[in-house]
Amino acid sequence: MISDELRNTNRAEYILHLWQVEDLLRAYGLDEERVARELTGTGGSPDEEQRKAARWYADLCDMMRREGVAEKGHIQIARGALAELADLHARLLASERFPAYRAAYMRVLPYIVELRSRAGGAEKPEIETCFEALYGVMLLRMQKKELSPATARATADIAALLHRLSDYYFKERDGLLDFD
Repeated sequence: MISDELRNTNRAEYILHLWQVEDLLRAYGLDEERVARELTGTGGSPDEEQRKAARWYADLCDMMRREGVAEKGHIQIARGALAELADLHARLLASERFPAYRAAYMRVLPYIVELRSRAGGAEKPEIETCFEALYGVMLLRMQKKELSPATARATADIAALLHRLSDYYFKERDGLLDFD
């Protein structure tokens, strides 16, 4: 499944994928039978992959109900993955060993400030603000709406920062990241 692949290859895309699936499941009213039928094609005699996908969607529907995010918000899996990246982001910025990451962050910082001011100055982790920006742009693209050149530049810079952060996440997971 794509979520398994993204979880192990691109942490940023994994989070965006989870957010998209949450919204999709909300659009289906967390109706597990409808989701299974329409998203996985488990009508007649489903194969093993279809059954696995249907079970995954059903589990997510259940999590969303249990965690009180049936209408808005994110499941703990997504929040946890985001928190891990936010923590790593802070540690990368605090270390002198990652000047390229710091430079990428400095390019994005004005966008974060602007996005926060538009949202009423909400005190969210900076990385969450970046994810919300990318998710919003993804929704605009799905609606076939044009992006301004400024938004396209901001999106490219934010995506580059999150891609670099995702790479560092896997390096740290594999014991290849040295903060000392």
